[in-house]
Order: sequence, then structure tokens, then C-alpha cells
Amino acid sequence: MGIRKKTNKNPPVLSHEFVIQNHADIVSCVAMVFLLGLMFEVTSKFAVIFITVQYNVTISTPEGLEETPMSHFHHGIKDLATVFFYMLVAIIMHAIIQEYVLDKMNRKKHFSKTKHSKFNESGQLSVFYLFSFGWGTSILLSENFLSNPVTLWEGYPHTLMPFQMKFYYICQLGYWLHALPELYFQKTKKEDIPRQLVYIFLYLVHIAGAYILNLNRLGLVLLVSHYFVELLFHVSRLIYFSNESRQMGFTVWAVLFVLGRLLTLSLSVLTVGFGLSTAENQGFDLAAGNFNIFFVRITVLAAICLTQAFMMWKFINFQLRRWREHAQAQTLKKKQVPSKSKSKKDKGEGWCVHWLF
Repeated sequence: MGIRKKTNKNPPVLSHEFVIQNHADIVSCVAMVFLLGLMFEVTSKFAVIFITVQYNVTISTPEGLEETPMSHFHHGIKDLATVFFYMLVAIIMHAIIQEYVLDKMNRKKHFSKTKHSKFNESGQLSVFYLFSFGWGTSILLSENFLSNPVTLWEGYPHTLMPFQMKFYYICQLGYWLHALPELYFQKTKKEDIPRQLVYIFLYLVHIAGAYILNLNRLGLVLLVSHYFVELLFHVSRLIYFSNESRQMGFTVWAVLFVLGRLLTLSLSVLTVGFGLSTAENQGFDLAAGNFNIFFVRITVLAAICLTQAFMMWKFINFQLRRWREHAQAQTLKKKQVPSKSKSKKDKGEGWCVHWLF
């Protein structure tokens, strides 16, 4: 993420610099077109596809002596339009947080170019992870998925979702899709683009996979636990930038990161490997949303295991590199007396390296 410098010069209309400087206003105008479309009968049927959650199904549930109608939702091709609209919303929110919060803090702290970029990245992700973790936890509690883990696979396929769960997945897909144009809007360095594309791609594949294959309950549990660990890392990095002596959060994050990988593997094997393999509803039925066959199960488990192994490999390399840097710093201390500022910088520099997730 590059540093955006404000200038009094007005770039040519529709030039690259003009689009970058005014992308939030341009996207806001596009989103406003869909909102205005709701006001007219001719366009309302088209606009509502982008703004509201589609595929509503009303079912009656017994509650005492009466039956209470409840709305549930399933997924379909129209969800692509809804994801696109909330991708625009995510771009607008990104620009608001950047301009009114992070840019003001950057001007006060006078960070270097490297720290400026990483501070913006952690600031944006901290807000997103905090919001997603809180929202996802409330859904888990309201649906009793934590108190009764059997519901993760019992009754599969889980084609019907409550409104909050479906909207959660729509917003998740919209956010990670918005990260692609942000690479251009934020003038991301060429050497950082491959790394960013990797983790954006992994997020999209896993979230979309859980959504399409009707593994939305398992996906929600894994997302909430993963987001909590990542929230701790990025908050710890923000604290480190404000005071480099505060590094306890990174130690806690390292422990929880390993535990998070074990939890992800355990729940995945329990749900997909054992729960679905012993379920009564076996077979492939695209119309019914049933993907409970051996090939799909083994593919899902392989994707999850490979991703967790990749993350652990990056984590181990990250820790080994930091330990080597620390050992080299200790060796230099024995040969010469370094200045306080230099030793302080060497002590925490390893934590400034961006972690993949």
C-alpha cells in the first residue's frame, strides 16, 4: 500500500491519477445509481437484485400451539449481483477509514514509508477482523452451533440459512473481492502484489467453497476462530508501532496461531471426514445441493490441510528468520556496544515483516 500524497494539481479527467485520487467518489456514484433505481418502478426489480439478499424461503416452525413463519435463504446465481454491490460498499468504507482515521494518525506519528504502509494495512484489517469476529460470534451463539457441534454436519445439506448467516457470507465475499481493486487504488508496490494476491485468493476460494458446497456452518466456525487470531496479530502490530517495547501480543498470537491451525484441522476432519461420511444422505444431487460424495469430501479436506500446512510453513520460516536476526544482533553486541536506538530497532524488526494471514 503506497503513500498517497495530496497535491493541489488537478490531474486530467479519467487519468490513472484522477481515478486513484477520486475512486471513493466514483464508486459512491455507482452505488447511488443502484439506490436510486429503487425509487422507480421500471428499475426497482433490477436494482433490488443488487441491494437485497435474494432467494427467500418462508417456512413454518412450531412454537407452542402456533406455527411461526420464518424466513430462510439459499444461494444462487443472483448472489453475484449482491456481492458486487457490497464490494462497492467495502471500497467506500475502506476510503472512509483511511482518510478520517488512519491518515490522521499517520500524520501525527510521522512513520517511515515502510511503517506507513504496514500501519495502514493493519489498521484496515483490524477493523474488518473485529467487525467480522463480533458478527460471526453473535450468529454462532444465536444458532447454538457452539453448544451443539453435531449440528455442523447433522441434517446436511444445509441449503437454508438464516438471514444473518447469508448476509455474513455475502459481505465476506464482497470484502475480499474489494481487496483486488484496492491493489490499484492504494498503489501497492509490485513486489507486494503476488503476496497479497495469494492470501486474497485463498480467502475467496475457502469462503466461496463453504458457501457453494453448503458447508456454511463449518465455514462460519472456522472463519470466526481464524479472524480472532488475525485480529490479535494486527492489533499487536499497531501497538508495536506506537511503542516498540510492547511485544507481548506477538507471543500470545504465536501460541494461538498454532492452536488455531489444530482447531481448524480437528473440526474439518470431524465434520467432513467422519460426520458427513457416516451421514444417511449420501450422493451427488446438484438440484438438492447435496455434495456428500467421497471425491468432494477428500477434495475439501485436501484443500484445508494444504492451506493449513502452507500457513504453518510460512509461520515456521517467519519465526526462524526472526530468531536468526536476534542471534546475529546478540553476536554484534558482544563485539561492539550498539547504540540504544539501534538495539531497540533490531529487537522488534522481525515482527514488522507482514504475516501472510
